[in-house]
Amino acid sequence: MAELIPIFPLELVLFPTEKLNLHIFESRYRQLVNDIDIQDIEFGIPFFQSGSEMSYGTMASLAQISKTYPDGEMDIKTVGSSVFRILNIHQSYQNKLYSGATVEILKNEHDSNAAQTELLSASVRNLYDLMKIDKPLPGFDHQFFSYKVGHHVGLSQNQELELLRLRSEKERQEFLITHLENLMPIVMEMEDLRKKVEMNGHFKDLQPPDFT
Repeated sequence: MAELIPIFPLELVLFPTEKLNLHIFESRYRQLVNDIDIQDIEFGIPFFQSGSEMSYGTMASLAQISKTYPDGEMDIKTVGSSVFRILNIHQSYQNKLYSGATVEILKNEHDSNAAQTELLSASVRNLYDLMKIDKPLPGFDHQFFSYKVGHHVGLSQNQELELLRLRSEKERQEFLITHLENLMPIVMEMEDLRKKVEMNGHFKDLQPPDFT
């Protein structure tokens, strides 16, 4: 079912359940924040990429206006919810300064299982260990685990958008597991290179081959 929503395009992919802090300075988006605060409605954050049409995005709710500055600028906290597909862009939303879009809110299938989530979690942990990244993994919730690690496994923005488009948690986790399987050999080669550089030309305890 098509739905008309106000939008705030950004050059980033917002995942459902993700928290996003924003500094609002443009007058049109200050108006947007004031309107959604008064009306208690969600707004859309479509992924914007120069030279490409906006196609997908995530609904977001205003969690808090953290600070309002004397000139009207604001710091806000938002939380992502549902994914949408854009059907049509409108330059103005209900005669406002900001834009709108007719969108289709997409259904999200929570069809993964604990074993698959454990495999993805282990793959992410292996990546962190190899790269010496001291960062705790997100909470173990197989319904949303792909979204929680999506920004933390070296995806490009286009890959993040591809992840957002997938409607099944099972498919998203499979996508990330395949990505990590392809990424690990590259990271291991980089680690080997790092070790060679750290040796700084000093080779110790090397034994010549025995050709006899």
